[in-house]
Amino acid sequence: MNTPHPLAMSDESIVYVRPVAVKDLPDDLRAQVGDEAEMFAVHASNGDRLALVGSRNLAFVLARQNHMQPVNVH
Repeated sequence: MNTPHPLAMSDESIVYVRPVAVKDLPDDLRAQVGDEAEMFAVHASNGDRLALVGSRNLAFVLARQNHMQPVNVH
């Protein structure tokens, strides 16, 4: 009975959501952000940044809309 379940989540469907200080972003991105002090990055399991959004809730919604399972990173 060690057969993988067909609905088991693969590593590729997990994305990581973490806060990012705007001051740590490259100049071109900071210029687009405005007065926000913090953004939220969505990263693939290999570390590639997939998205940068204005709120944690939006990051989770974006991930789920793209059939990915978001996980918080502190």
